[in-house]
Amino acid sequence: MNRNVYILFSARIIRLFCYGFLSVVLALYFARIGLPEHQIGLLFTLTLAGDAGISLWLTTSADRFGRRRTLIAGALLMAGAGVVFIVTRNVPLLLAAAVIGVISPSGNEIGPFLSVEQAALTQLLPNEKRTQAFAWYNLVGSFATAIGALSGGWLAQVLQLRGMSPLEAYRSVLMGYALGGLVLVFHFLMLSRDVEAAAASQTDPPRRVLGLHRSRNVVIRLSALFALDAFAGGLIVQAMIAYWFHIKFGIDAGIIGSIFFGANILAGASALLAVRLATRFGLINTMVFTHIPSNLLLILVPLMPTLPSAITVLLLRFSISQMDVPTRQSYTMAVVSPDERSAASGVTSIARSVGAAISPTLTGYLFAVPALLSAPFYLAGGLKIVYDVLLYRGFRAMKPPEEN
Repeated sequence: MNRNVYILFSARIIRLFCYGFLSVVLALYFARIGLPEHQIGLLFTLTLAGDAGISLWLTTSADRFGRRRTLIAGALLMAGAGVVFIVTRNVPLLLAAAVIGVISPSGNEIGPFLSVEQAALTQLLPNEKRTQAFAWYNLVGSFATAIGALSGGWLAQVLQLRGMSPLEAYRSVLMGYALGGLVLVFHFLMLSRDVEAAAASQTDPPRRVLGLHRSRNVVIRLSALFALDAFAGGLIVQAMIAYWFHIKFGIDAGIIGSIFFGANILAGASALLAVRLATRFGLINTMVFTHIPSNLLLILVPLMPTLPSAITVLLLRFSISQMDVPTRQSYTMAVVSPDERSAASGVTSIARSVGAAISPTLTGYLFAVPALLSAPFYLAGGLKIVYDVLLYRGFRAMKPPEEN
């Protein structure tokens, strides 16, 4: 296998470990420095909105600017945001770092990395291996997020048991996040020119908008649907679910980290099962008909009367929640032109970031009202089911090359 594939996979592991490492304690850290719930939600919204803008700029020009340079720039923004979050409690400075930097409150992928890496992987691998590669790509990411969440939660817990204040314990986790960004910089420097996009023909250069030309209409339609799905997902980002468990059941960071360790392990395993289902039933069918049961389980989580039953339903939900992810990514790469892949992945990812950026503020306000503490789960599950129905109606007839 091409050496670049190994580098891209290991970069994914490092990055997702850092995202999971931070997500368990991020809301707890902001609460500890004195931010009320509605400001925490606003900060997360600005974090995701700023990431959307930065990522749109980077990914839509990545095939011309250079994929390796784009990845290095994203890693530097990740490290810089972590440093600012460590050194200041000033709300305007935190907001500025949230807008400009790369911080993941959800524990999920954020920044320009996913779009550029997927375009490079699609170029390095044959069509028949694309969905399988993306499934493993998501599997290692989920495992890394799981281990990161477990490590971040228990590190904060152990440091507090040894006499460190909660604030300093959470700041130690932030230091680890910033260090991870620097590690990624050196990692991306090892990539070769094989990951770069082929030069476009100069005889008849296509007219591009956001890096797109022939596939523009398809990407716009997909982006609108992905934004709806992401808006729903943004209502229940991992950091906010962690805060919900803390408020609802009074559990500490270590237990929360353990919950999300199991959740992300199951999510990663579900991505591998998606390959078999997609081979037999098709990418769109797999995306839709595994996503709907997952969202029904999400709605049931706050209806559970005890902590063990809530954890059980959440884990069941995660066990099928990621089957649509590698299939969605593979489908997007398959139905666009090769020289539009970074841009297509970037635009659809940005649409998801914009959708997800709006909703944490709403969740923050809902969490501030005790009677509405569980409302984000119901809204998220319902909207995601609407997305599934619209996706199936709009794209079931458009097949990727390997299904024709």
